[in-house]
Amino acid sequence: MRLTVDRLGHLGDGIAAGPEGAVFIPQVLPGEVVEGELSGDRLTEVRIVTPSSDRVRPPCAHARTCGGYMLQHASDGFVASWKQEIVKAALAGQGLSAPFRPIQVSPPRSRRRATLAGRKTKGGVLLGFHARASEMIVAVPGCQLLHPDLVAAFPALEALVKAGGSRTTELALTITRSAAGADIVVKGGKDLDANQLLELARIAESHAVARLSWNGEVVALRAVPVQRFDGATVTPPPGAFLQATAEGEAALLAAVSDAVAGAGRIADLFAGCGTFSLPLARGAEVHSVEGDREMVAALEKGWRQAAGLKLVTAEARDLFRRPMEPDELNRFDAVVVDPPRAGAEAQTERLAQSKVPVVAAVSCNPVTFARDARLLVEAGYRIDWVQVVDQFRWSPHVELAARFSKSTA
Repeated sequence: MRLTVDRLGHLGDGIAAGPEGAVFIPQVLPGEVVEGELSGDRLTEVRIVTPSSDRVRPPCAHARTCGGYMLQHASDGFVASWKQEIVKAALAGQGLSAPFRPIQVSPPRSRRRATLAGRKTKGGVLLGFHARASEMIVAVPGCQLLHPDLVAAFPALEALVKAGGSRTTELALTITRSAAGADIVVKGGKDLDANQLLELARIAESHAVARLSWNGEVVALRAVPVQRFDGATVTPPPGAFLQATAEGEAALLAAVSDAVAGAGRIADLFAGCGTFSLPLARGAEVHSVEGDREMVAALEKGWRQAAGLKLVTAEARDLFRRPMEPDELNRFDAVVVDPPRAGAEAQTERLAQSKVPVVAAVSCNPVTFARDARLLVEAGYRIDWVQVVDQFRWSPHVELAARFSKSTA
């Protein structure tokens, strides 16, 4: 069957008009003429007949198989434009529009946090990422996504899989780059006896792993795996959220700092370990709210040990179940809100009822961002600008920051 690709869907697949409706085609670009075998609503065995001018040679040898490389066949300019359009389309779906700043893109080999899959095999160990929409593990030596320090830790991950994995189960190995070395969290491993736990500690020592957590328990701590937020040193709990790249974090922080410039008191909601709270405290008093008590403790300790920061108070609070109310919010000159992918509908409803003059919104989901943005706009806020940040290079994932403001006179 021969088809012409009309557009890309939000997950990165090409979409073409087939005989019985939409057909989804992997690793193609709009305008390309392709041939393949129709299987349900998907085209398989795809061959490019007429390539797009935006098609490029993927820089990574694993691009065709690894699920982390869905858009390596597209030029940087195309991907940047496409990601901006995803956010614009999400806003348009809510009847909104906004000025857009130029997109900020993280460079190749900059991911400082990733989760790999590992499994023992008859001949040794298989470590890598899943193939797209598959349980198959694809080994990724020379990965072009991950920071070289993470790639250098692959032997440690392989040793851990060999020591505590099995041929019937799969391990999830989350590795985070820290100032002291790799911070590794393993889930799905075998329950280990004392001798096996000593073997894990030996592996951590021999591979200079800073911290190793196994099935929820810290089993080795060679060095404190600190992260630095604009000079403030924080030790996140194992597996805690961290922006995917240092460059992406810097871009989001710059946008948030610009949005709340001049504010004397700031509330940082869904604050994590202090990604925004601690840098913002150089110029303002900050009240940080986060649902995870361990992250709150890490933030507070980071503030106490830092120099030159204004007052930071921290509160452990589930903002989904108990959002901050308008009378609480009205004490602040600006609010930063950085929720997970589900967005912050309940909290945004309270923000919309408040008198807070400026809201800096950070989001990893354009759809829930647009939904929450509509609540603010309907309450009298305007969208001053949107800043798209691409720190998940070559993937359909989109992050952004935006500034909302309204007159409180």
